[in-house]
Amino acid sequence: MTRKSKVTIQDIADALGISRNTASKALNGVENIPAVTRDKVIKKAVELKYKQFSYMETASEKQDSIALLTSNLPNSSHFGSLLISGLEKEISNQGYTLSIYFIRENDINTMTLPGNFDPSNVAGIFCIEMFSKEYSKLITDLGIPTIFIDCAADMVYPELKADLILMENEHSTYCVTRKLIDHGYESFGFVGDYNHCKSFNERWAGFNKALAEAGITLNPAHSIVAPDRNFFKEMEQQLDALRECPSVFICANDFIAISVIKSLKNKGIKIPEDVAVCGFDDALESRVVEPHLTTVHIYSSQMGIIAAEMLLSRIKDNTKPYRVTHVATDIVYRDSTPVLN
Repeated sequence: MTRKSKVTIQDIADALGISRNTASKALNGVENIPAVTRDKVIKKAVELKYKQFSYMETASEKQDSIALLTSNLPNSSHFGSLLISGLEKEISNQGYTLSIYFIRENDINTMTLPGNFDPSNVAGIFCIEMFSKEYSKLITDLGIPTIFIDCAADMVYPELKADLILMENEHSTYCVTRKLIDHGYESFGFVGDYNHCKSFNERWAGFNKALAEAGITLNPAHSIVAPDRNFFKEMEQQLDALRECPSVFICANDFIAISVIKSLKNKGIKIPEDVAVCGFDDALESRVVEPHLTTVHIYSSQMGIIAAEMLLSRIKDNTKPYRVTHVATDIVYRDSTPVLN
């Protein structure tokens, strides 16, 4: 029996009569791809069961449908991909199907729901990669049981009017920063837009708490906290302009940390001999980059199961108090920092 070959981006492109490059950009959320093209590519990816789309169902019109609303569907390297897989399996065990709806920038600007989304046909809503405080209120005002997986950085929990689940951010970032302080490091920088989302904001808080307790004054020039939209361009410019690097960069996630490592290596700076670098997420790439990245492991699948349990519980009883749940994480020390275990 011949094993069925894996679906590739080229298969999707060929099915739609477009270039592989266009299909790849659409799947990875590149902004200059027209919305209609992106929708066609994602629909075909779902149909062909390409990678992280293999467990997704197209939007149905059944009362047993649970909607997933997202402005940026996590790719296979993002912790959210495994999280979505975990929650989909859990809700399917209870007879629900998962329907995916994409929130475009225009939807957020005009404060309108996606045209194909009918609130009367869904039993509950998951929101992931949804960091607009105003748009979050538009969703919760529907009165449908809703859970957010992360949320806007400036969200005050009582204002959310929905359940919220996050990974544990503040304490883990505090602990890794404190560990490096105890190891003798004295100059630190934070890399990441701490206003991007609540998780980044909590990591920023943990970082600053560790410095404050140790009596270390943060040099603003050592932190790169540009707005998320232009972040990587700003990061490159600021790293190039730095006359002297801090001894440690604590980064908001692994992808930022990997970009920092590459930029520093291009400048002839050694990691960790000259600068130690830490990430967050424990993405696959953190174990591939050289040196391997010190990071924080997220239990993504388990978070998905917990999120599903929380939403199913609220569907049964929408009168209970709203909950904010942090799921524990583990620090993973690797070669981008000295031996700290």
